[in-house]
Amino acid sequence: MYIPKYYKVTDFEEIREFIQHHSFGTLVSTRKGRPIATHVPLQLIKEEKDYYITGHVAYGNPQWRTFETSGDVLVIFQGPHAYVSSSWYEEENVPTWNYQAVHVYGSASILKEEALKQDLTKLLDKYEGHRENPISFESLSPELLEKEMKGIVGFKIHVKEVQAAFKMSQNRNEKDYRNIVEKLRNEKDPNSKQVANAMNKNLKGSL
Repeated sequence: MYIPKYYKVTDFEEIREFIQHHSFGTLVSTRKGRPIATHVPLQLIKEEKDYYITGHVAYGNPQWRTFETSGDVLVIFQGPHAYVSSSWYEEENVPTWNYQAVHVYGSASILKEEALKQDLTKLLDKYEGHRENPISFESLSPELLEKEMKGIVGFKIHVKEVQAAFKMSQNRNEKDYRNIVEKLRNEKDPNSKQVANAMNKNLKGSL
């Protein structure tokens, strides 16, 4: 991913938190020389000193069969993004687009049944734990689980490289920056408001 120096993020804790909040990612590999992608909920986990991304796809999805032949895979996580009008600047310039994105490269392997069960348990706990009547892996009937487990394939990606770009108008002066935040807050698009919130965090930091 091309990342100008203004927008490059290297703080892994900040990247880890971003992935935690934007964990519905895009998994990309190659099949017979052609890119193939799946959009899927993922988890970033740490085992000893290494990080892994885990998830699962349908058994009928041919992508999992590419893991042994396509080399490293790419996982893309995307956050809020918004159009930025150059009419919001003090001086004449061109419009742009603000966004947050993380690319993770690594080698993928298939999870064995027990490891897949553990991963599914963690996934359900993450998205069900706060609900009034949460579903857990243990609360589902053995018959249903046996049937559904046959229809999915779990995978584990050993993280080798992480690239992160948070393009949030860091190259603008403080007056422009504050004005962009205010204008984005007034937009009707929820994404614009989320970008404004992300930018506002920087006002308490370097600006």
